[in-house]
Parts: sequence; structure tokens; C-alpha cells
Amino acid sequence: MDSIYPIFYAITRGLRDSLQGATVLFTLDKNIRERENQIRQNTHRRHRDSQQPSVMKRIMQCCGLNGGLFWLSMLLFEYGLLPTLNLLLTVLFGHESGTRQLVWSWLQPALSCIFGTIWVIPLFFLSKFINNLWFQDIANSAYRYSRGRPVMLSNFSKLIADFLFSILVQTLFLIQSYLVSLLPLAGLGKAFALLHTCLLYSLYSFEYKWINMGWELHHRLTFIECNWPYFIGFGLPLTILTQLPTSYVVSGCVFSILFPLFIISGNEASPETGACAFPLQLFSPVIVISNAIFNRSIGSASSRR
Repeated sequence: MDSIYPIFYAITRGLRDSLQGATVLFTLDKNIRERENQIRQNTHRRHRDSQQPSVMKRIMQCCGLNGGLFWLSMLLFEYGLLPTLNLLLTVLFGHESGTRQLVWSWLQPALSCIFGTIWVIPLFFLSKFINNLWFQDIANSAYRYSRGRPVMLSNFSKLIADFLFSILVQTLFLIQSYLVSLLPLAGLGKAFALLHTCLLYSLYSFEYKWINMGWELHHRLTFIECNWPYFIGFGLPLTILTQLPTSYVVSGCVFSILFPLFIISGNEASPETGACAFPLQLFSPVIVISNAIFNRSIGSASSRR
């Protein structure tokens, strides 16, 4: 019982910390402006406020793009345009008409395919790119306010290598999460997949801060594995909210709308450490595979020289 309490406390502490962003957000921009005004007064520098978009502005842009434009357009198509066309066909041909059923049987999938091809898919990838830029702005503003100038990694090539390795690890981790979800034991597969997603979303949320602090990927992953109770609790709300929609695209919209708040929460949080004596090494298999892929790629590139 004594060993369970620290784990439970760390989970609840992570859960609580994950919600900080929603409250800090309303005072963050004001505090940032006050800090910048003080710095300008001390250094006699001038700069335009428009050069640094506010955190709230970036978050509203995320909501507008992902919720107002992307998600709303899909809702209007699915629950507005298609039912209206179906109603028009019913008025023209009658509800039981074979002609109406035939026309609707090819019109509905054709319109869905066209809408997905020329709107949903391009906007999905465009929003991913734009969201990443806005997420970085939010993270940098929050970090500069609370911790000052970023340390980053020691050199640019090391930063690029860390970035590419991180993408590979996260991609393989998503595949691993899907594979464990297929475990046949009742509820076990879903439970393990839930743990994977919680830790991955925590990594997403804290990674901006840790990179600015100069932490390399192995350090970031080891810290999460050793303090997994806290990070399971931290990633749990976003995991649950993004799994409510049945559509992957809608789930992505929900993630993009809420994720900036978790970036701020991660920047403000001080993770609970030492709650558990053993690490939860869920990242270890994909790190081994990623190292093998990188080593083979580097070896192949060296042999061609």
C-alpha cells in the first residue's frame, strides 16, 4: 500500500498539472507584455508588438483553422449539403423511387470522394504544417517568459539529427501502440494502447520545453520512462478527449485545438519524480529499432563515399 500511494499521487498530480494551461493562458500574455516592457525600459530598446504574436492570438488561430474552418466544413458537408441534396432528390423523384435510390447511390459516394480529395486531404496536411509553426510560437513565448533564453542543443547538425531521430521514434511508437491494441485479452490491449498514448502526448507537450533546455531525445525518453506515473496522468485528459470522435480527421482537429493548452501546461509544470522504483520502458523497443535503422543508414552512406 505504501508503494501504491506515491504512484497514485503522481498520476493525480500529472492530471492536475495538465489542466494548468487553461488557467495560465488568461494571464500569460499580460505577464509577457509586462516582462517585455520592463526589458525595453532597462535596455532602452524599441520593438514592435506585432513582431511577437500573442499566445492567445495563436491559440485563437488554431481554433479558427481546426475548428472553424476544417471541422465546421466537414460538419456542413456531412449534415448540411448531403441531406439537402437527398431531400431535393426525394422531392423530384419521390421517397420510394428506384431512380432516386440509384442516383443517390452513386452521387453520395462521388461527392464524398471529391470533397475528401480536393478539400479534406489538402487542408489536413496544410493545417498540420501551419499548426506546427503556431505550436512552436506558443511554446517559445511561454518558455521565454518563465525561463528566459532557450539553451537548445549544442549545434545545428545535432539539432537536426535529434529532430529526425525523434520523428522516427514517435512514428514507430505509434505503430507499437497500434500493435499492442490488438492484444486479444479482454481490455488489456486497449489499456496498453491508452498508456502508450498518454506517454506520447506527454512527450509532445513537454518536448518543446526540454528541447529549449538542451535535453537530447534519449534524456527526454528516459525521464518519461522513469517517471511514468506522472506522465500517464498528464497525458490522460488529451488522450480521452481525442479518442471520443470516431473519425481520425475529427480527432486530429480536437487535438490541434486543445494541444496549445497542454504545451503551456507542460512549460509551467514541475513533474513529480521518484514515485516508482522501476521504469516503464515502453520506448525502449522503438529506440533499439531506430538505432539500428540510423546505424544502417549511416553505414550505407559511409560505404558509398
